[in-house]
Amino acid sequence: MMYLAVVIASLTATYCLTLASFAWEDIALGLILSATLVTLYRKTVFPSSLPVAGYVLRIVLHSPRFLLMVIVDVLKGTWQVATYVVGLRKLEHPGIVRIPLAGHSPTGVGLVGLLVTLSPGSFLVDIDWEERSMLVHYIDASDPERLRRDVEKYYRLWEYGAPAPGGSGDSGFQQESG
Repeated sequence: MMYLAVVIASLTATYCLTLASFAWEDIALGLILSATLVTLYRKTVFPSSLPVAGYVLRIVLHSPRFLLMVIVDVLKGTWQVATYVVGLRKLEHPGIVRIPLAGHSPTGVGLVGLLVTLSPGSFLVDIDWEERSMLVHYIDASDPERLRRDVEKYYRLWEYGAPAPGGSGDSGFQQESG
């Protein structure tokens, strides 16, 4: 239930930001529209097993840290690429780094693959599910261990610390009744 409340609140906030107005009338209309959309498309958009309230709360509480991590990575990547573009550094060590997936969930791997690609200077090349590894191209692959640690920090934020039910890898989810 908390998951649905967070989704409705997020949709309402997006609606109000689009209007550039947080007047009570716009918030009320946004809530009505959001609740209607969630009701109409719930079976299509949402998974059959919704996250438990504690997991959703954990995500909400860690969101500022997550956003800060992403912004810092994008700024670092932008600076790094800029130094190559203007000629301050010489391009000597571009390459592909194999990052092990270990026991990470497909959802976590997808999110981390997106985040790696968001930062300039790196992009996801492929995910090898048989070997459980992700191939990422970096503009400076001179220290692959550091790059692996940088990727692992996103997994630590979301996946670790929340027990996975039945070892499924997608921690924090439970079967929805009805």
